Amino acid sequence: MPAVSPAEIDRERAHLERAREELARMRERTAGLTVHAGDRISAEALERTLARRLAQLADDPHVPLFFGRLDHDEPSGGKVFHVGRRHVSDTAGDPLVVDWRAPVSAAFYRATRDDPMGVTARRRYGFARGVLTGFEDEALSGAAVTEAEHSEILEQEIERPRTGPMRDIVATIQPEQDVIVRSGLDRTVVVQGAPGTGKTAVGLHRAAYLLYAHREQVTRRGMIVVGPNSSFLRYIRDVLPALGEVDARQTTVEEMVAAHGRLRGAEPAEAARLKGDARMAQVLRRAVWSHLGEPGEALVLPRGSRRWRVPTHEARDAVAHVVGRDLRYDAGREQLRYALAHRILQQIEASGDALDDRAWDVLARTRAVKDYAATLWPILAPARLLHRLLADAEFLAEMSDGILTPAERQTLAWAVAPRSAGAARWTLADLVLLDELADLLERAPSVAHVVVDEAQDLSPMMLRALGRRARTGSLTVLGDLAQATTPWAVRSWADALHQLGKPDGHVEQLTAGFRVPGDVIEYAARLLPTIAPELAPPVAVRRARGELLLTTAPTEELVRAALARDGSVGLIVPDAGVDVARRRLLAAGLEFAVVGEEDVRAYDQTGAADAADDQATEFDARLDLVPASLAKGLEFDHVVLDDPAGIVAGETEREPGLRRLYVCLTRAVTSLAVRHDDDVPPELAA
Repeated sequence: MPAVSPAEIDRERAHLERAREELARMRERTAGLTVHAGDRISAEALERTLARRLAQLADDPHVPLFFGRLDHDEPSGGKVFHVGRRHVSDTAGDPLVVDWRAPVSAAFYRATRDDPMGVTARRRYGFARGVLTGFEDEALSGAAVTEAEHSEILEQEIERPRTGPMRDIVATIQPEQDVIVRSGLDRTVVVQGAPGTGKTAVGLHRAAYLLYAHREQVTRRGMIVVGPNSSFLRYIRDVLPALGEVDARQTTVEEMVAAHGRLRGAEPAEAARLKGDARMAQVLRRAVWSHLGEPGEALVLPRGSRRWRVPTHEARDAVAHVVGRDLRYDAGREQLRYALAHRILQQIEASGDALDDRAWDVLARTRAVKDYAATLWPILAPARLLHRLLADAEFLAEMSDGILTPAERQTLAWAVAPRSAGAARWTLADLVLLDELADLLERAPSVAHVVVDEAQDLSPMMLRALGRRARTGSLTVLGDLAQATTPWAVRSWADALHQLGKPDGHVEQLTAGFRVPGDVIEYAARLLPTIAPELAPPVAVRRARGELLLTTAPTEELVRAALARDGSVGLIVPDAGVDVARRRLLAAGLEFAVVGEEDVRAYDQTGAADAADDQATEFDARLDLVPASLAKGLEFDHVVLDDPAGIVAGETEREPGLRRLYVCLTRAVTSLAVRHDDDVPPELAA
């Protein structure tokens, strides 16, 4: 780092100290506010707002309040702004730190010598445990402009070793990433990102930006962040809170559809693939609307001394009229009652009777009208309907005629059907179908925005479930087609956008790898001609090439060498090898945690879970044992990958196995050691 003036460092440290004091004042003032409201509901809403504000004003002394500075030229006001994770102002309301999401902060990420955006100089700060250690200045306009220099602070921040969950990248967002982050709320964006390009961080920072730029709308309507599994959600859990945002709900597809039944079963991959096929939406729609009945007799409504009738042909017309309105099934049944009541109302008024304004509603609620409507438009339940579809071969054949082949129907149908829907052992694919059925019956509510990560592994039916939850909102879709490992994965982002109901969504491709070092990513990219020949290979932009080792040395030896260095360590093994790896780590006296285990604890040298620390979960330990199927989306400073051939063989087909291996090879930030038994897949050969 270039030498800087000690006096200037002291001035910047004083500014940091003052900003922390003012942030503490802002939090103290908020904590001292008393809620006064006219009713209980308003009081509860205000209390939630204050609690959220207190959470946003939390200060971690190990995290710097600002990481950059912008010096503006005279035409732009000549002002100086410190850019940080949240806004901090003094008692007069003048900003000591401006939020990184504010419009004025965009220049910190996008200003160049060709387009300085009114900025004369950009400053980046170096920190160690929250203490300001130095800074770099970059002249963007004026006589001081020279050739662009390499930023040591930026490189050190990107490459800094870490332990624990994922952290934000707010200090190192690149211009092409910032364009995505600041996309408007009305825009659905797909981020096709190679390993190490920061697509997950970009998606989370876009969520934080939308919560800032459209606070009222997003908070009122909601935001959902969807990850591939619970371990991944624990890995990203601290990013949004670190940016002062606590309003986004984090979940998985499995949790999202859990309201429809318990996940109790598994099934062959071919059955799951077929249930995830978009054609199932047509089958389900046909199954729902096939329950409409044909009027067999007239509707008769006794009223006083008169009996009013709706003939069968008029009842048939009423059904057709309601169907033509393209309503949800349950709403249609409600509308049919009013359509029938309207015909009776017309007869009564034609006879000269005077009726009040409530008459239509009263007639629609009479027992005779409700019972007659129920015979034509019966009540349906998603679980019972899906049970019938999978248990009744004739019904399935009728509903899928012209959509599925006989062989596909045989794959779908239960070999031994449970006696009732309540006894069914629903799989994840079944629950997604139940979610589709539930939406056919009653319109699912929409939130303002959905962020979905590792989207390349989702089936078309899963994508439809996500699209429903953003029907009137937008999405940020994150993924890498080269890392698709499920049999039901979509093959293009155009197809994914179609299933999401956002065909006009925009696709951005990130290929600049800031996290995975060059030697590692280039080695893993040898698989791309086989698994994703249509994708551009990622390019490492870091000067450090990283460390790549192919070896037959013992796994424990490689793990010990990694643990002797700074940063987190991940031991990635085939799923079938987790128990063996656990025993070997215990025998070697190494402490570790296992990613994906429920109630995760760190294992000590005796093999017992650490009962003294309930929070010793995965990503809090120095060493994590990672099943290959859960490696996606995770990062470790040092990775030991054991048995690459076993990872490939762990999948039902070779290409998904190679995709799984590609994922596992690209988890390292500094070093990768591949331990093998002279059986490295030939696709990795030089």
